[in-house]
Amino acid sequence: MAGLFDPQQSYDSISLAAAVLTDGNRTIVIVIAAVALLALVVAQLLVRQVLAAGEGTESMKKIAAAVQEGANAYLARQLRTVGIFAVVVFFLLLLLPADDWSQRAGRSLFFLVGALFSAVTGYIGMRLAVRANVRVAAAAREATPAPGESEKDLTAVSHKAMKIAFRTGGVVGMFTVGLGLLGASCVVLVYAADAPKVLEGFGLGAALIAMFMRVGGGIFTKAADVGADLVGKVEQGIPEDDPRNAATIADNVGDNVGDCAGMAADLFESYAVTLVAALILGKAAFGDLGLVFPLIVPAIGVVTAMIGVFAVAPRRADRSGMSAINRGFFASAVISLVLVAVAAFVYLPSSFAELKGVTDAAVQAHDGDPRLLALAAVAIGIVLAALIQQLTGYFTETDRRPVKDIGKSALTGPATVILAGVSIGLESAVYTALLIGLSVYGAFLLGGTSIMLALFAVALAGTGLLTTVGVIVAMDTFGPVSDNAQGIAEMSGDVQGAGAQVLTDLDAVGNTTKAITKGIAIATAVLAAAALFGSYRDAIATAVADVGARATELTLSMDISQPNNLVGLILGAAVVFLFSGLAINAVSRSAGAVVYEVRRQFREHPGIMDYSEKPEYGRVVDICTKDALRELATPGLLAVMAPIAVGFTLGVGALGAYLAGAIGTGLLMAVFLANSGGAWDNAKKLVEDGHHGGKGSEAHAATVIGDTVGDPFKDTAGPAINPLLKVMNLVALLIAPAIVQFGHGADASPGVRAVIATVAILVIIAAVYASKRRSVAGGDDDDTPRRVANPPDEVTPAR
Repeated sequence: MAGLFDPQQSYDSISLAAAVLTDGNRTIVIVIAAVALLALVVAQLLVRQVLAAGEGTESMKKIAAAVQEGANAYLARQLRTVGIFAVVVFFLLLLLPADDWSQRAGRSLFFLVGALFSAVTGYIGMRLAVRANVRVAAAAREATPAPGESEKDLTAVSHKAMKIAFRTGGVVGMFTVGLGLLGASCVVLVYAADAPKVLEGFGLGAALIAMFMRVGGGIFTKAADVGADLVGKVEQGIPEDDPRNAATIADNVGDNVGDCAGMAADLFESYAVTLVAALILGKAAFGDLGLVFPLIVPAIGVVTAMIGVFAVAPRRADRSGMSAINRGFFASAVISLVLVAVAAFVYLPSSFAELKGVTDAAVQAHDGDPRLLALAAVAIGIVLAALIQQLTGYFTETDRRPVKDIGKSALTGPATVILAGVSIGLESAVYTALLIGLSVYGAFLLGGTSIMLALFAVALAGTGLLTTVGVIVAMDTFGPVSDNAQGIAEMSGDVQGAGAQVLTDLDAVGNTTKAITKGIAIATAVLAAAALFGSYRDAIATAVADVGARATELTLSMDISQPNNLVGLILGAAVVFLFSGLAINAVSRSAGAVVYEVRRQFREHPGIMDYSEKPEYGRVVDICTKDALRELATPGLLAVMAPIAVGFTLGVGALGAYLAGAIGTGLLMAVFLANSGGAWDNAKKLVEDGHHGGKGSEAHAATVIGDTVGDPFKDTAGPAINPLLKVMNLVALLIAPAIVQFGHGADASPGVRAVIATVAILVIIAAVYASKRRSVAGGDDDDTPRRVANPPDEVTPAR
């Protein structure tokens, strides 16, 4: 391993000479930018289609308006808070080493662009989702005939509702791929060979904002969801979205700011960071063509995403909504692979010796065909996405054995539900890790004796996975839109019978699609992190060559047998655990405050239960907003400061090991949390559909407990690990030259390193301490849970 990752190897492969794009390549990049703009145009067309649908009754419109108001207010406050942090990072980036001032300025400027695009993607996703959910509910309402009308075609109604929900997700998908590709294309057009350095800032901006939106939105949504379930379902025996529950509006708001805004930003940064890694390595491995081909692949993905979104048209023969979604996904994947093959054979030469601008001797000596290597690497990424889609579906779909087993375990109580869900999550993490590991290794082997080429193949596999991102984002947004539609229907009481069942079925499909997209998102995170790890290795090599140090020095070598590097590996794994624990604990505290508030309202306003009094929904929204914004700082500071503390204390070698530990542990942890949570959620749906006693039974109460445990797993801590890994990788990539310079250069200053490390450690300690000091607000001696002896199966909501 020392030989594999020794930065002393191939110093001559590092070329700092600036270059410009040829006229042909510049034209291609301009066409790619035009394709990105086309995606935004298609998004606008989809918006018109979605908004053309009916909004239902006045009651439904009022509930939807309340959700919209809460979501807009929260996201505006969150972006103002995060904006301050972004401005600080903008100026800090100006202080980090670069070849010249234009690179520093460009890196900081495109950091803001990446942050802005990430925020816009999240905001657009949320804004359309809160307008589409009521339209999905209104479409489902058509399933129930009015007095005197003939029976409706239930299949046609279900298909209409599903199409509205999925095309809402298609809008978010188009913005994700459009803005991501547009940003990267603009950097390449302006900076040419210097683009990789500037793209580091673009990727960091996207990743940082995504992490804040993912964590903040996840805390908001799951605090409200857990609080609503525990008091409403378990203690009061009322349905999930009953209007008498004060947490219902906050729960629906949370679905949008967490699952729509947060996940959209998360997948955007996965898209952006994977492109960053591919372009950084592409210049070194493929020369001038390496700055363009990694853009061609996702540009093809933009076109096939459009096809995939429109291909999701349900048919009568479909077993469920997942059949139509799978059809769109696989159509997009297959067409992408064919078009990438055409692009590779048209654009790339037939031998490595013909590549221009490559200085790596091992690349030049490679006797393979660059076209076949590129095609094979991209194919690995596409196949990986398809396999993860099927694997995750197996562990989380309601008609598969794992979820059925959890539902059956509910007959013996909540403890066995928890054990069954944990077991499934742990097992599924192993299989997913094996798939991703084999994919990374398969791509790596394509490089032969050239480490640079092998790492570029890994990055190309990531771009291959990106070709499906447009459909993946649509799948993800489909979930919360369906969930919200069901909530609006139940709260208004205007969707009954067959229409309510249509929404229940869509919600179950949505739970599966959300779990699938989380699995694919972590795959993109690992591929991007692995590619960035290679970029980090070259950043060290460049810095070491600049200062004239020996790469065998203790703090420079990445030999894992060295104690400092082993410590770094352990710390990387530990930070993932700490980050996850902090996120889950934040949900626990905030959910506790929601539970106390909802109990208080039921106790002090007994008229709520007979509809003579209206709950104070705004108080719960306010609690969730304040808690989510208050909890943002700690995980964000941990992600940024931990790599700084490790690097400036133990050296760049230990920091590399730290990243390796974080990648491995983060992969397993993220999949475990996502799949166990998704399985618990659908097990609850299974029981609510009438299995094992149905709603109001002991088995139902047990699955509700499992679902509340799984909520922060699958929607807060698990997804937030994706941007965490990329933020830490990008921070390490940016600070590596400074660590080498202060430790080994002519102006080496151990004192400066010590001061920086000490400050970073103190910031982490202070942030964690402040977080742990917070306690659940509210509560008194009368807040003992009250379980209804014979809870009603159904209630008639207020009109």
